[in-house]
Amino acid sequence: MNWEEQLAAQKSQWEACGRGRSLCTLRQDGLYLCCGSRRYLNLSGNDYLGLSVLHYDGLDLPAYYRREFGGQSLSAFPHGSPASRLMTGNCPEYDVLEGELAALFHGKQALVLSSGYMVNSGLLPALAQKDDVVLADRLVHASIVEGMRALPFRRFRHNDMQHLQDLLSRMMHPEKAWVVVESIYSMDGDRADLRELVKLRRKYGFRLYVDEAHSFGVYGPHGSGLCTEEGIVDEVDILVCTFGKALAGAGACVLCAPTVRQYLVNTLRPLIYSTALPPCTLQWVGMVVHEMRGRTAAEGVPDMAVQRAKLAKLIQQASDITRRTNGTQIIPVVVGSDARALDAAQAGRDAGIWLTAIRPPTVPEGSARIRISLHAELNTEQLHQVFIICNKVG
Repeated sequence: MNWEEQLAAQKSQWEACGRGRSLCTLRQDGLYLCCGSRRYLNLSGNDYLGLSVLHYDGLDLPAYYRREFGGQSLSAFPHGSPASRLMTGNCPEYDVLEGELAALFHGKQALVLSSGYMVNSGLLPALAQKDDVVLADRLVHASIVEGMRALPFRRFRHNDMQHLQDLLSRMMHPEKAWVVVESIYSMDGDRADLRELVKLRRKYGFRLYVDEAHSFGVYGPHGSGLCTEEGIVDEVDILVCTFGKALAGAGACVLCAPTVRQYLVNTLRPLIYSTALPPCTLQWVGMVVHEMRGRTAAEGVPDMAVQRAKLAKLIQQASDITRRTNGTQIIPVVVGSDARALDAAQAGRDAGIWLTAIRPPTVPEGSARIRISLHAELNTEQLHQVFIICNKVG
């Protein structure tokens, strides 16, 4: 059997046990996704503020930039950056966006990369020193796992602060540890115990790394995330925020001390060896962050505080329906087997709702699920319709 035949055999095995994956071409149409001739209400995306759903009549992005940031903030060719940031790709839109992020997180500086995966896979290898050890929550994202493979690491039970403390107490030099968590976990929708983590940090002196991918834009003052909401952001050494979820854009950033940022410019391989983001993408994200800070009421631009409030109301309604405490915009419906998850997704699509089956290895064995993502432009009637379907298959 040659190598292509081996790959085909492996693919057949995945499909036989319900774990085959394929790409499906989808076209967004407001609240809906179009697949072929059918439309489906979208409950599988991460556009939590509903920004991709809204209309932007009257918005002239270049004019917005000239007015808010000056004529020197715009690139003549906005569609591409055919070099890395360290060569010729560091366009003025990067300065605007990183300046806006620094203003949102006082005392920290931002370094923007092209994706959250790039940030998380590169940070620990770039920052780790001799004898450093990573202690990571069992459910951290695959991108973080990718980054910590370069170091000695241990996993503590999900959200189990006692288990983490046990691991720290056995270490000869706990100050050499990196403790890594997500503020909101992407597949379970639950929150990290950030205040308890800070208490442990004060006791043991480790460095704290928090990925705010699913809370940035949604929680905290001006959408700055859960670390700010909990009042502990100054005690977080490494903060990661992404733009491809609530901000409906692309890219991600690390927020850190100025010295750490400059160190990363010299050591973060995904930054050094990757083509820069196109200016048009940076323009969109820079505008959204500027509006998150409440700086203007520009024509054609949604009020970010209003979008956050609409989403918060929807989250509360969903929590009342499901009786979930500490609910977030991510609602897992755990069904157990891969086959049941696939059946549940199909039942949703039969009813005109785009649901996605989440199966191992994305989630642990035996915990296949439907992952519902709420966004600000859904209404109460649509929410009830979704839960009726989930109750039938859950």
